[in-house]
Amino acid sequence: MSLALVVAAALFLGVVVYGVLGGADFGSGSYDLTAGGDVEGAELRTLIDHSIGPVWEANHVWLIYVLVVWWTGFPESFASAMSTLILPMLFALLGIVLRGSSFAFRKYSDTLGRARFFGVVFAASSVVTPFFLGAVAGAIASGRVPAEGRGDLWASWLTPTSFFGGVIAVLTCSFLAGVFLTADAQRAGITYLAERLRRRTLISGLITGVVVFAALIPLLDDAPTLTEGLTTQAAPLVVLSALTGIATLWLLVRREYVVARVTAVCAVAAVLCGWGLGQYPWLLVDEVTIEDAAGADATLWGLIIVVVLAVIIVGPSLYWLFKLTQSEEWSRPDPE
Repeated sequence: MSLALVVAAALFLGVVVYGVLGGADFGSGSYDLTAGGDVEGAELRTLIDHSIGPVWEANHVWLIYVLVVWWTGFPESFASAMSTLILPMLFALLGIVLRGSSFAFRKYSDTLGRARFFGVVFAASSVVTPFFLGAVAGAIASGRVPAEGRGDLWASWLTPTSFFGGVIAVLTCSFLAGVFLTADAQRAGITYLAERLRRRTLISGLITGVVVFAALIPLLDDAPTLTEGLTTQAAPLVVLSALTGIATLWLLVRREYVVARVTAVCAVAAVLCGWGLGQYPWLLVDEVTIEDAAGADATLWGLIIVVVLAVIIVGPSLYWLFKLTQSEEWSRPDPE
């Protein structure tokens, strides 16, 4: 395995982790948005605040990681993508900023009206952000980012592949968040809320599955290279995503929420890995390969060392954070 491929694998690992952890985080916003009025939606919004409060900012570590590894290890392709896709990237960044600030301000609002306003901004930006990140992925996967950069600022991402990429990102985040929130509600002893979330998550999962596989039809013409990869080298991962998605729905029906979280993560990770393997060996599809886009060997070696150090230093802290937030003590509505 070449140095460039090792760094690309480390880069895409960050994409997968951000897709899973950040996805569950963003997806909670869709449940907040549709929770209901001030009274009927209060308990669900409290659960969402309690569930994502300790981790929502930590999840952005992975986005920073992806961007740093990309621009350091594959600088010219990064510059090409940013110059072409600057608009959806800016929209996603705006969503991240608005989401974070509104999530914090809602807690300290001095009037109910202001709390409602910040709540709507938080929930809406939680939906908008993954859509534009998915649109960026779709533009790259459909070969609309030229190697020399400065592609069309609008036509590059206002396409069927980018549209379905954005919609699938939103739906996947919602499904993943629903599974996690259902498990959190059950663990906290709020059984009726867990049942309410379970029904919504089942519907969300069915819709997500239909859209994911329906998207393959427009991809035939709009992203032929990716389609060929998905139906050949990445086909096992496509099948795995379908099987683990169906398994998650079945486990929700049986109220096996702990195991359902594992299969839901596997389903989302399989979709993301299928995308990556489907467009291999291209970094920018039909434009530049991973090997051709790589920087100097000294830079790649430095990145590998930094990634290893990051795993050693940051990994245990993140593991402990997630372990604490999944403990029985943290799940109590009123911890002693």
